[in-house]
Amino acid sequence: MKKIGFMLSLLILVIAMVGCSSQAGGGNGDGDQKFVGIAMPTKSSERWVRDGDNMAKEFEELGYKVDLQYAQDVVENQISQIENMITKGVDILVIASIDGEALTDVLEQAKSQDIPVIAYDRLIMNSDHVSYYATFDNFQVGVLQGKYLEEKLGLKEGKGPFNIELFAGSPDDNNAYFFWDGAMSILQPYIDSGDLVVKSGQTSFDQGATLRWSGAEAQKRMDNILSAHYSNDTIDAVYSPFDGISIGVISSLKAVGYGTEDKPMPIITGQDAELPSIKSIIAGEQTQTIFKDTRALAKKAVEMADAVLKGEEPEVNDTETYDNGAKVVPSYLLEPVSVDINNYKEVLVESGYYTEDQLQN
Repeated sequence: MKKIGFMLSLLILVIAMVGCSSQAGGGNGDGDQKFVGIAMPTKSSERWVRDGDNMAKEFEELGYKVDLQYAQDVVENQISQIENMITKGVDILVIASIDGEALTDVLEQAKSQDIPVIAYDRLIMNSDHVSYYATFDNFQVGVLQGKYLEEKLGLKEGKGPFNIELFAGSPDDNNAYFFWDGAMSILQPYIDSGDLVVKSGQTSFDQGATLRWSGAEAQKRMDNILSAHYSNDTIDAVYSPFDGISIGVISSLKAVGYGTEDKPMPIITGQDAELPSIKSIIAGEQTQTIFKDTRALAKKAVEMADAVLKGEEPEVNDTETYDNGAKVVPSYLLEPVSVDINNYKEVLVESGYYTEDQLQN
């Protein structure tokens, strides 16, 4: 009986040790269930909330455990959140960076743990540990914005000169340079010829840069430009790369009387098809935005991560464009769509991205 009792005790001990071992493997306590860390920049922009929610839902439907974190545009918060995800034992990281230059050290930690990294919509710079990149064709975003201004002002037909002011995105976001370069590929020849006049003289990316894509900062800069250069003149167009910047610009313009029958709004571009900007387009304030279907982007990032975790090669369609300073990152680029008053219902409502009720003021 003593021998049987000893054998039973030994068996229980072995089972307990196996149980502990299975929980220790990935650090997530769920045995073979894979664990995904998703680091998003902020909840202050509606599109990032949609991106995070869409990815979390897609991963969970595939049976993954998900840790989704938002850093509220504080770089240190994002670094800390990623470090915590690594400590928790995630199997892969999907990161939309706040500052693409600031994650080199924390990615070294991921590398030391063999945790693959997928850059989401914003390229992570100066690290060879970025496995893949899922984004939209960012140069084409700028081209679409520039072409819209070209068409609506009639520049190809020789109309002009027109007064325009230029806004750029955040200098710590690699995408901002692609948007600017795409737009300037269309607009710069008209600036050079004098058909477009930038009365502020602020024609470089650095002069137009808007840190953290801040609408408040854009509004302040527009206030200064209007008071210094347009007290006796009107502005015909504003190149804005992002809806949040556009809303700030519009607030500044309205404060000095734009948006009336006597002083109509200039043509104003944007990006992301955020709900306030679509309502603004319907109201006749913002003119255009670029729709980037975050449902499709989230799905693509999940497909990439799923392939990596299964030991497969994810589908990519660009292996040349996105050099992060340490490597050319294999990428998948989705196509953006220009949206204005004429097609917003077809593109946004009929696709189910928004409902009619959501677009009511």
